[in-house]
Amino acid sequence: MCRICWVLVFALGTVSAGLAWKFVLQGEVAEGSDGRTSILLEPAERDLVLAEMRTFLESVQQVADGVARKDMEQVVKAARRSGISAQGAVPGPLIGKLPLGFKKLGFDTHSKFDQLALDAESMEDPDMALSQLATLMQNCVSCHAAFRFDTAPGAP
Repeated sequence: MCRICWVLVFALGTVSAGLAWKFVLQGEVAEGSDGRTSILLEPAERDLVLAEMRTFLESVQQVADGVARKDMEQVVKAARRSGISAQGAVPGPLIGKLPLGFKKLGFDTHSKFDQLALDAESMEDPDMALSQLATLMQNCVSCHAAFRFDTAPGAP
C-alpha cells in the first residue's frame, strides 16, 4: 500500500512541476521571426495587454509633462494610474500564458510607477521624478526588445 502512495505522490509531483513550468515559468511562447520571444495570445487577451501598455505610455507622457511644468500633483496622479492597482483586471488564464520574464518586468514596472508616485508626493522633486521615470522606462525598452505578441495558432 505504501508503495502505491509513493508512486502517486511522485506522479502528482511530476504533473504539478510540469504545470508550474508551463503556466508559471514558460507561458505560451514561440520563437519570433525577429529573434524576440513571441507570446501567443487570443485576440482579446492581446488587446488587453496592449491596452495596458498604452496606459503605461500615457502615464509616461503625463509624468514627463508634469515634471516639465513642475506640477507634482499631475506626476503623482499619472504615476498612480499605472501602479500595482492597475494590474488587478488581468484574468488568471492570461497570466498563465505570460512567461516569467515578462511577468517580472510588468510587476517591476507597476512597482516603479508606485514608487515614483510616493516619492513625487512626499519629496516634490521634479529632478528625482525625471530620474525615476528614466529608470522605469528601461523596463519598457527591455520588454519591447525581448517580447512581442502574436495571435495563438487557431485563434479567430
